[in-house]
Amino acid sequence: MHPTFRKLMATAVIGMTLGAGSAWAQKEMNDPFREPALAALRGKTIAYLPISLGFDLAQAWGGVIKQEADRYGMKFISQDPNWSTDAMAQGMTSLIAQKPDVIVTQNPDLQSLARLLKQANAAGIHVIQMNMQGAVQTDAFVGPDFIALGQQVAHMMVKACGKGTNTSHKISIVQGVVTGGVSYYQVQGIKKVLAENPDLKLVSSQAADWDATKARAITETVLQQNPDLCGVIDVWDGQAAGTGAAIVQAGKKGKVYFVTSGGGAQSTCDRLNDGIFSAVINYDAVGMGRDAFTAISALLQTKAKAGTLKFQLYSPTRVLTKSEVKDGTCFDPTVYAKLLR
Repeated sequence: MHPTFRKLMATAVIGMTLGAGSAWAQKEMNDPFREPALAALRGKTIAYLPISLGFDLAQAWGGVIKQEADRYGMKFISQDPNWSTDAMAQGMTSLIAQKPDVIVTQNPDLQSLARLLKQANAAGIHVIQMNMQGAVQTDAFVGPDFIALGQQVAHMMVKACGKGTNTSHKISIVQGVVTGGVSYYQVQGIKKVLAENPDLKLVSSQAADWDATKARAITETVLQQNPDLCGVIDVWDGQAAGTGAAIVQAGKKGKVYFVTSGGGAQSTCDRLNDGIFSAVINYDAVGMGRDAFTAISALLQTKAKAGTLKFQLYSPTRVLTKSEVKDGTCFDPTVYAKLLR
């Protein structure tokens, strides 16, 4: 064979080999599972109905969900009942009629939406409950295990005010709405630990109904009647702003061990830094928004009938004290509120 021809043949063989390798590589790099996953989300509608759009938890959850919905070509709609249970029930009824693919909601209490949540599932709508578990289990719950959280808070109180401490052992609890999931289940956990530690003296357990003004009035009275109060548990950091104000006004800041819990908004870090809160159990509202969207994505990809896959996505928690607060430890709710507009 002529040397020149032999060289051309060799070049051609090398080129064919490389070409085949490139085609194989392109075929292998094409993820065959991606498009079916994206198609399961594309064009679907998420309806968002929290108790209110005007507070940090709802802003973080909704902001993250809307951002991800936009990313995957989904439609996001929302309603703001502004803390009205009646408006929430009307909003849920309206959404069921509109038939979105998914409703993300937050129960005002254990029972008010129970019948409507069943109706939504029966209409083929997936329902995700945020933070406030109702009496009915739907497709998913996203939020802390509040019974375990209550036990954790109570054990912190035992350490600060219980047997072996040089204190009055007197504590008080500021509840939210008594039948609200955050309050109801948390108090169940607290009561269990208190029953095991009879040295702690529960001098007050009253409902502030998520109202900081009411929480302040309750705590002012408790402190007047029990100036040697050792500790206070408030079941939500939003209303705990009022409880903290009462402690400060009574000159008890740093003297009363004050524990609360919440989603980790900047106001919480500010009150830890100011010494108003002794410790906070943070359940990471931004992370809960991510978990809610993960649940939505999983439910839509499985194509399971609404209400047939039922699971609890318990949110990780973290105890925050003043020494752990750094720049960026807490989130800025205004960032997520803007995403909802």
